[in-house]
Amino acid sequence: MRLALACLALAVTAAPAAARQAALDPQTAVYELRIYHPASGKLAALNARFREHTLALFEKHGMRNVAYWNEQPTPDAPEGRVVYVLAYPSREARDAAWKAFGADPAWRAVVASSEANGKLVAKVDSVFMTMTDYSPRLTLPR
Repeated sequence: MRLALACLALAVTAAPAAARQAALDPQTAVYELRIYHPASGKLAALNARFREHTLALFEKHGMRNVAYWNEQPTPDAPEGRVVYVLAYPSREARDAAWKAFGADPAWRAVVASSEANGKLVAKVDSVFMTMTDYSPRLTLPR
């Protein structure tokens, strides 16, 4: 978890331009740190689903893709985990976006197809955050 939080500081300020298309008010924006624990042997399939489908569907539903990582393997997570950050204008906007995303027929088709041989995710952790007034606003190279 500490690794994910440390990476968050870089993610918010180093997000690709496309992910920052419309400025969020740093005083009211809500950031969600999500950690996906892949089912055994499913990390590659989970990454493929994010890469090929999920990010575009998140954007379609108003979720801002900030950054994504693969955690280095650890004794607790031998394959690592997928760690990412999404941003929203408010908590209410977040809740509405996830509701619409979950009901989207395109997403349901992706899940059915990608999980034909078993679930990809064993557990999801989620942390909601707001930016501190002392957080650096750096522009880092891609």
